Amino acid sequence: MLNPKNLESLAQQLHNALPQSLKNVGNDLEEKFKQILQAQLAKLDVVTREEFDVQSQVLLRTREKLNELEKRLDELATQAD
Repeated sequence: MLNPKNLESLAQQLHNALPQSLKNVGNDLEEKFKQILQAQLAKLDVVTREEFDVQSQVLLRTREKLNELEKRLDELATQAD
């Protein structure tokens, strides 16, 4: 999920982008932005960069193992002929 500091920064940027007349409504708007962003991001079912990197490494090792097994299978098939 998104880092809480990044989420706060994004909410702050949205708040700062508002016209001055709306900023005067109060800082509750920034908190509301943060809540809405959290709720919507939770629906996206995203993973962290760390989780992505771990899974990429697992996939790489799996591919390497598959290549080794395919090579071995080819060798065995050649020997059987």
